[in-house]
Amino acid sequence: METSKLALKRETFQFMKSFFKEFKPITLGLILVGSLTWTLTMVKSGLVYSYGMGFWGPNGHDGIWHIALAESLAKGSWGMPVFAGETIKNYHIGFDLLLAILHKITLIPIHILYFQVIPPILSLAIGIFAYKFVYLWSGSIKKSFWATFFIYFGGSWGFVVTLIRSGRLEGESLFWSQQSVSTLINPPFALSLLLIFAGLWTLVKGIENGSKKYLVASTFLFGVLIQVKVYAGILILFALLIAGIKRLFSDRKTDLIKVFTGVLVLSILIFAPVTRSMGETLLFRPFWFLESMMATPDRLNWQRFASALANYKLSENWIKGSLAYLIAFLIFLFGNFGTRLIGLLWFMKKRLNIRNYQYIDVLIAMIVLLGVIIPMLFIQVGTSWNTIQFFYYSLVFSGLLAGIVIPVSIKRLKVIKMYDISLYDTFIVLFIILTIPTTIGTLWYNYLPSRPPAKISVAELEALKFLAKQPDGVVLTLPFNKEAAKKAESNPPRPLYLYESTAYVSAFSRQPGYLEDVVNLEITGYDWKERRNSIENILNLTDESVLSEFLKRESIGYIYLTKNTQFNKFDILLRLSKIFENNEVVLFRVNN
Repeated sequence: METSKLALKRETFQFMKSFFKEFKPITLGLILVGSLTWTLTMVKSGLVYSYGMGFWGPNGHDGIWHIALAESLAKGSWGMPVFAGETIKNYHIGFDLLLAILHKITLIPIHILYFQVIPPILSLAIGIFAYKFVYLWSGSIKKSFWATFFIYFGGSWGFVVTLIRSGRLEGESLFWSQQSVSTLINPPFALSLLLIFAGLWTLVKGIENGSKKYLVASTFLFGVLIQVKVYAGILILFALLIAGIKRLFSDRKTDLIKVFTGVLVLSILIFAPVTRSMGETLLFRPFWFLESMMATPDRLNWQRFASALANYKLSENWIKGSLAYLIAFLIFLFGNFGTRLIGLLWFMKKRLNIRNYQYIDVLIAMIVLLGVIIPMLFIQVGTSWNTIQFFYYSLVFSGLLAGIVIPVSIKRLKVIKMYDISLYDTFIVLFIILTIPTTIGTLWYNYLPSRPPAKISVAELEALKFLAKQPDGVVLTLPFNKEAAKKAESNPPRPLYLYESTAYVSAFSRQPGYLEDVVNLEITGYDWKERRNSIENILNLTDESVLSEFLKRESIGYIYLTKNTQFNKFDILLRLSKIFENNEVVLFRVNN
């Protein structure tokens, strides 16, 4: 037994030594610093402070949504946690299922896993596998280092605009797309990057070494991708198909086509049962992002340009309109890509000659191109801007191309010196200075302030903890009040019920909600408006029997009310029992 344990330890050590042999200390330092930077967007949220549980950035909505899903899945339920009585549909639940499984194994609370445990692990793993893949692809430590730098710190030119307009270093999504620093606030996106880089690494290893083991691993990693992030799954499927066809005709090899076929079959098997056709999800709306980028106040907000686009479109002036839309498109690309634009030199070097592209080159190029093209043509039903997430992958892989290009493009500058300093060193420093402001500004204004924009108060946490210990039952909460929320904007941190329509009652009570988080209900295609109308109607009822019939018909088990919003007549109804009350919350049990 001792001999076998010693042999296992020796094999593990040899594997780790072999796996990390390409990593230099400076690279490991980059990955550690990059991971820490990403983790800062998450780690402060979900902790309890003097005012309650705080939430920075989008975590007050998106993070709560994932916690609610994972809590429901951890109970063995496939029910929609914010729309009781319906099952989960039209959503990629891979990350949330993983979160639920980790919770069951470790017994660590889901919100701690989500905000404090998974982010540093996931960010480290992304950096490691991205570096491994680029090194295997390029054979260069310098290229791999720079590619990894862009993955962690790639930013837009939005900071230039906000610096001129307001003197502030902001503007991460001024040109519509989030940048590298915000990767972890979208955990399915982050997990999809890990699967993609691990899949690409195993794919190249499998093809170059003729290893079926690696090809099967790659097929599995790409196959489950669509249930983690559907946008990534679609891009990878198309990219594998085109790259596979190229390899079939150029090299007379069918291995990549076989991988594509396996990925396609696996994707259909795991995703088709819980979704409707993409034709019902996507709407053909060319250049919506260009128009909204120019017209929306929290984007570029160039109103004269927006008016020009609208007028040319209405008057069918296609000559001037085409030129205006082309300029808007170039602004969109230039603004979002930032210093990663240097990656275009990779395309220029290879030109349009297909012979210059190997199968992996085709695969990467297709991800970049399709990630740009799809959102330029389509928007998503429910929440129009969701298709911008295709573009996230274009930014990531343009960063890889920029990393590939930099060492080759500027190596000649080493021999040119100014004041005893090589032009190469000057260029590198300037490049870093122009790349990282987006990261600095986003952290400084959104995630490092001591007080967050949203919270769950100590009193509400007490009520939710009490509700979590009660027998399972559907919880009725009052609809989100936009007018009240707007009035509370000037006094952060706001309670989540005055912040956005979120799933916080379901997430932290572990009970299914009758109607919560209409934002995600809209995205996933549920008919939630009828329920909202029903709730608003019963608030005006004076007939106890009608109200009781509604509660019975809808199988309502509990009513959760905050006293300073619409606390009303529920406590006088004969069929309700008050089971909890503090200075902010009152809970009723419905006695059907």
